[in-house]
Amino acid sequence: MAGKDIQVTLVKSLAGQLKNIQASARGLGLKRIHQTVTVKDTRENRGMINAAVHLLRIEEKGA
Repeated sequence: MAGKDIQVTLVKSLAGQLKNIQASARGLGLKRIHQTVTVKDTRENRGMINAAVHLLRIEEKGA
């Protein structure tokens, strides 16, 4: 896990989602549909990704 990055893209809207799912997406830095961010592969980020996985496209990047 150490040293890897994950590229996360929001592909579906946050509208109508539970507050914790919205908060997880925002915690990853996602605000708009089709916005992509790169985050470190940590347990905390993996937890936020797993909460909103049905709204995201995930690509693992080696560092």
